[in-house]
Amino acid sequence: VQLVESGGGLVQPGGSLRLSCAASGFTFSSYAMSWYRQAPGKERELVATISRAGGSRNYADSVKGRFRISRDNAKNTVYLQMNILKTEDTAVYYCYARVPGSDYWGQGTQVTVSS
Repeated sequence: VQLVESGGGLVQPGGSLRLSCAASGFTFSSYAMSWYRQAPGKERELVATISRAGGSRNYADSVKGRFRISRDNAKNTVYLQMNILKTEDTAVYYCYARVPGSDYWGQGTQVTVSS
């Protein structure tokens, strides 16, 4: 199993970024996918989860109305569209999959929101 994130970077407050996570090594369409983030000195927290077919999405209260998780099962890719970014969104963002028996994480992509 491999999860590879991309799309992070430096953005000003109020800006937008789109993260991507390319998955391989398992039947992508059979599993829910999630995004987590970890800010310096803080614990890793769940940001958003999407069901196998994409019909159900859940978000942390801190990102509701600003972030949107989506997936393309034909491309084995999950996305996180982040809008109206705030300085407190600064963190390393990780893609996550729970395949029976194991937890899998990507290497993370840094998102920095700063003026």
